[in-house]
Amino acid sequence: MPTQQWKRGIAGAALAAAVTCAGSGVAFGEEPAKVPSNVVTLTSKDTGKMDWDILDIPQINAKLPVKMLQSDPETGMTAILVKYEKGFMNTWHTHPTAHAMYVIEGTLVTHQGEFGPGSWVWFPEGGWMQHGATATSDVVVLFVTPKKFDIKYPVDKDPWYPMNK
Repeated sequence: MPTQQWKRGIAGAALAAAVTCAGSGVAFGEEPAKVPSNVVTLTSKDTGKMDWDILDIPQINAKLPVKMLQSDPETGMTAILVKYEKGFMNTWHTHPTAHAMYVIEGTLVTHQGEFGPGSWVWFPEGGWMQHGATATSDVVVLFVTPKKFDIKYPVDKDPWYPMNK
């Protein structure tokens, strides 16, 4: 009959093995996978330590605070933190690509309603939109495009999409 000390030793060894396996992604009893030689290099930015840059939009005489997070020259994918200061509305405009906004803080005001923190708002390609902040507070969004980003307003020549059908 096993002793209490022996039972504690077996239980402790099993717990240690379970913790080791859980932390490594390897199931109990399996051999650890070999580390691939073709691993990705991660890009990381601490947005809390980044300064806000200014994106100048002369068509509407606006200067938007932005933090460029990532862009891919091959696909045009872009990820930017954008701050719309209280009262700012990015008036009717269009883009050659769809884009999304994830609301981090504040309330995003759009032509189809208001969206608070944690909201994911998808703007499909092919039409006109407007978005901005409320009159009383700033809004910060993660702005993501899957393709090269550009913007046109009614004052611009040759918008990608007509304002009216």
